[in-house]
Amino acid sequence: MGASADKQPGADIPLPPPYHGIHASPPWDRHYKIAWSKPTNRSDRVRVHRHTCECKATIYELCSAGGLMFIRRTKRGVKVEVRESERLVSARMRLLWLRLLSGEAH
Repeated sequence: MGASADKQPGADIPLPPPYHGIHASPPWDRHYKIAWSKPTNRSDRVRVHRHTCECKATIYELCSAGGLMFIRRTKRGVKVEVRESERLVSARMRLLWLRLLSGEAH
């Protein structure tokens, strides 16, 4: 048995670089201001559909619960602060999510 017997299958295939998630763009000068509120804990289960990259201090999550969607904002630092947007039907909240990512809303 030669050196080829010790080699693992696929060992010479390079791995892709680690995934770096999406980032919310900086807010425009005249951006729409999202009303952020303390979490209401009105749902026992929340599904996260999309989220921004973990490399930033502020993370956004597009969530759904009870048939409605909302955006959860988590600011990490000395103290962690979690806030949520209002809850809207899917079509309206997905539009707000896109506006947040583009910098049109913040």
